[in-house]
Amino acid sequence: MLELQMISFKEACVFVKKYHRHHLPPKFHKFSIAVNDGEKVVGVIMVNRPVNITLDDGWTLEVSRCCTDGTKNAASMLYAAAWRAARAMGAKRLITYTLREESGVSIKAAGWREVGRAGGGTWNRKSRPRVDCHPIGQKTLWEIGESKKGESSRAPVI
Repeated sequence: MLELQMISFKEACVFVKKYHRHHLPPKFHKFSIAVNDGEKVVGVIMVNRPVNITLDDGWTLEVSRCCTDGTKNAASMLYAAAWRAARAMGAKRLITYTLREESGVSIKAAGWREVGRAGGGTWNRKSRPRVDCHPIGQKTLWEIGESKKGESSRAPVI
């Protein structure tokens, strides 16, 4: 039986480094949650402020990493727990991105809705050289919670 537990930033980063398919651990977070199978941690979720500053309205948080070892239902349990925790902290909306080729089945199972296509591309700029160590293709934007008052229920897509 799966059970949620607290996890430190450092411990969550170790798990992400070991199991995430295409991203390194983030540099910081607001909070992280783990899920265990009674013996060991089988998944983590890390939540932060939105990377896109136009979405950083003080009410929106972003899942920056969700990572499991493949244990069934662990990811959807983490997405649901992240929303409950974010809401308890006063957040009105939680967003995340997936690669276009990912189905999002765990996110859908947790009650999230697909908003649309988003971004993609490199962070590399002449004024700020970067080496891309992650996929740079277009993403799918997902959300749960309220949209900004007076706006449609759809988040802005970048």
